[in-house]
Amino acid sequence: MSHFEKGLAVLVAEVIHAYSPQAKGRVERLFGTFQDRVVKEMRLAEVTNIAESNTFLDGYLPEFNRMFAREAAQKADFHRPVVNKRELDTILSIKTDRALRNDFTISHNKKLYQIKSNIRAKKVTVEERTDGTMHIIHNSQKLKYQEIVTRPLKTEKLVERPKLVTAWKPSDSHPWKNPAKAMVKERTELLAAS
Repeated sequence: MSHFEKGLAVLVAEVIHAYSPQAKGRVERLFGTFQDRVVKEMRLAEVTNIAESNTFLDGYLPEFNRMFAREAAQKADFHRPVVNKRELDTILSIKTDRALRNDFTISHNKKLYQIKSNIRAKKVTVEERTDGTMHIIHNSQKLKYQEIVTRPLKTEKLVERPKLVTAWKPSDSHPWKNPAKAMVKERTELLAAS
């Protein structure tokens, strides 16, 4: 289940997927129209940059909708009122569970965060909201945190290690270097001895 579907489930809204070719065709036809007709209309209007294209679309889209829009079967407004905007921001956020380390840090999107709140937990939830903000939550409680920009260096105890004795290294003519040659030499010596 995607984050969007989870949010809609909390809002008690049913997701209707376009499994039929007819339903997908309507959307694809509209995209095809925009990719074909709108591009040609922009060329005719000599649109050359994004600002001009936005101005062009402000005039083009109402005319396009007037030509192709259809009246709704029922004109009633079925939208439910928004009870709490903050709750809606929480519902429609991308939630990711993260493990809370022993040093009260978490890793998220290749960044390290220090949790400032005093909690006892093994996991916390990171909420990325639609306005671009990030919140770290545990048991519906918003936690204080700070991004760690530079990772601290590990302090190691200096322990004297015994000096390593360099091992004996065989010469290039040693049998270990070329075992096949050593076996041939050994067989030759055995044959000569017998």
